[in-house]
Amino acid sequence: MNGLNAGLTTIHEDEIAKHLSVAQGLVTRLIVLDHGDAAGGTTIAGTGRRFVSTVSTGTVKRTREVELIKTIQAVRVADPLLSPLQHSVLYRARRGLQGALSIGEVFARQTDLEQLQARNLSAPLQGGEAERFKGLLSASAYVAGFAFAAFLLSTLSGESEPVNDAKEPDFLFDTPQDALKSLVAGLDLALAGAPDDVSLVARARAFARVAIDGLLARKARFAGLAAFEATHIRIDQDDFTLDGFDVAPGEKRKPLTMSFKKPEEIIGNHIAKYQGMKLAKMLMAYDFDRQMNPFVELGGFLFTFIGDGMPGTGKTILIQMIAGLLNDYCQVAGYAFHYENFGVDQISSYQGKSGQNCKAFVNNVINPRAIGFGTIDDVDQVAAKRSDDRASAGQHEVTAVLMESFAGASTVIRGNCTFGMFSNYPENVDDALRQRAGARWLVDGPQTEEDYIDILALLIGKNHAIPLGEHTLYANQEIKRAVAVSYDQHSLPQEEGLTAVWERFEKAKGRIETLADIGAYLHEIKLAEPRFTGRAIKNITDAIKMRAMDVDLPDEWFATPEVFLHKGYDEKKAMISELRGPITMEMVLQEVNRYADSEFRYSDKSDDAAVTEIIRRERQRERAIGEIEAMKREGKW
Repeated sequence: MNGLNAGLTTIHEDEIAKHLSVAQGLVTRLIVLDHGDAAGGTTIAGTGRRFVSTVSTGTVKRTREVELIKTIQAVRVADPLLSPLQHSVLYRARRGLQGALSIGEVFARQTDLEQLQARNLSAPLQGGEAERFKGLLSASAYVAGFAFAAFLLSTLSGESEPVNDAKEPDFLFDTPQDALKSLVAGLDLALAGAPDDVSLVARARAFARVAIDGLLARKARFAGLAAFEATHIRIDQDDFTLDGFDVAPGEKRKPLTMSFKKPEEIIGNHIAKYQGMKLAKMLMAYDFDRQMNPFVELGGFLFTFIGDGMPGTGKTILIQMIAGLLNDYCQVAGYAFHYENFGVDQISSYQGKSGQNCKAFVNNVINPRAIGFGTIDDVDQVAAKRSDDRASAGQHEVTAVLMESFAGASTVIRGNCTFGMFSNYPENVDDALRQRAGARWLVDGPQTEEDYIDILALLIGKNHAIPLGEHTLYANQEIKRAVAVSYDQHSLPQEEGLTAVWERFEKAKGRIETLADIGAYLHEIKLAEPRFTGRAIKNITDAIKMRAMDVDLPDEWFATPEVFLHKGYDEKKAMISELRGPITMEMVLQEVNRYADSEFRYSDKSDDAAVTEIIRRERQRERAIGEIEAMKREGKW
């Protein structure tokens, strides 16, 4: 069976259940051969060390009883019951053994091991077949051992750093059961003498990591593992996925390494920068006890946004700014912060995996126990238009998952996280997905003469004596002034298509002064641009509420946690409500024009791209006709 074509193999609960008695036996009591190393000997009372005889016993093999349940229970001698963490280690070990035996059977079915086993039962195999059988049996033992160690590392969630003195087990690879016996014996040694529950989990994780490293180092010894390399196995009940041997699953998440940028290091992009700074503060209003953000209740919370602009205009630096602000605020408050980017490397070559990767990304970011920021850079490459039959199945899966996650029936917005989609070509993003972005940020980079002087002065540094000339450095970047100018620009439409609608409306009905006028204007936009749907109106009203909540939460609130961050939900809500301003006609028109401009901009770009493609194809057709005619004349056609 080719794993790449087979897709995901889900192991059902009834397949796992049939291995329960064997797994229970392995964690209760088993006997293994001990090699008489330094770990043996009698414990010297009160020292925690063992007496080792000076007589060489290198060739002597002793048997050792391994009782994993008793070893785990011994962590808290006074209590005959297992604590939740002790039970978790024991239960995960037993589930891991069941899963590993089931995964060994999957390997047997993938190769001809299953058939060879059946034939070996009726009559012992001879010659080459016997050798192949023995080799595949060892390989299945290796697979089972790897699956058990990977399961432990993936499903035991320990926050502490693993201990460093975990020893490699005495691996046995005769049969899957022998491999698992050797791993249980190694786990038992690693857990023996753990001082407390937290240490118990840390030691179990450390042993699993050491076992995986040891197994990967021995991988080359086994023939027949190629079939398993591309296999993707899932046990739903334990949320466990095994992707061949590519990566040791469940690695502890590395700390965020990213070059953060300060807001003053961004020249231009005033509205995007201002809204990014506000969004970071907004997320920090999240209340972990209530698992809700006052901004969600009061209106104006931004769950999704899309940033578009030409290459090199500052989309990446904007991500670095928001992540940097959130990271700093979370350190002040003592909150967990999770940043993750979903990129083209997550698109898989086999069915179901891309969607699964995308769902895992979304779940990591929306985790209500942390402040989350998820980005999808180059979203036009990651998520395909549903009408694009040239896109891969993986890209279509990602589009479906993002649409469901951002505004589906099961979407719950708590206000602890936000998702940003970024693209140089937003017209290539599926219309329905793009409309699920609550805000549109035009990332157009430096624009004015002052912007270009500022960005040159910033990037060239201070190692020069060139005079600045007649210019007040960074005055144009003063955020409140710059944003006011940027918003004022949207009092009138910017795009040609929308300007035509605006002028036609004013000529027919006069100035826009009432809600009815705005509604009629929105209807005119809808007639000119069919993509302008009810969701567009919702996004506009959300943006208006955000402008009304255009409260610049004071920096003092975030300098120390007591002033705002650690207050109760109701107190936070009251503090924010006091700063809220009214909705004005000017604000409404600016947001209508800002959003509608973006739709017309995307439409025009999309149409231009389609026209260019048609012209290119027609030119090719004309050239082909000419070449065919020439070949006909020469008698070659």
